[in-house]
Amino acid sequence: MGYIIKPLVTEKMTSITEKQNKFGFIVRPEANKIEIKKEVEAQYNVTVTDVNTCVYGGKSKNRYTRSGLIKGRTNAFKKAIVTLKEGDVIDFYSNI
Repeated sequence: MGYIIKPLVTEKMTSITEKQNKFGFIVRPEANKIEIKKEVEAQYNVTVTDVNTCVYGGKSKNRYTRSGLIKGRTNAFKKAIVTLKEGDVIDFYSNI
């Protein structure tokens, strides 16, 4: 079962990757650290030394428009920050 939804490719995550050899992923909420570690190692052929997870709750958003108030909600998600062994690298752009 795939627990990794997509890799995080943002400016902040790219700077962390260059400095500390950490990579970010959006994962399923029911995934635990052991399952995330196994899947990253199998998918990218690297050695994972540490996994940190954060759960983000969705936020309510309101917008005032000409037609009235529009209410919405952003998605909740779980983020995993994976630390790799020295020398290991994940290249997200290799298949483009």
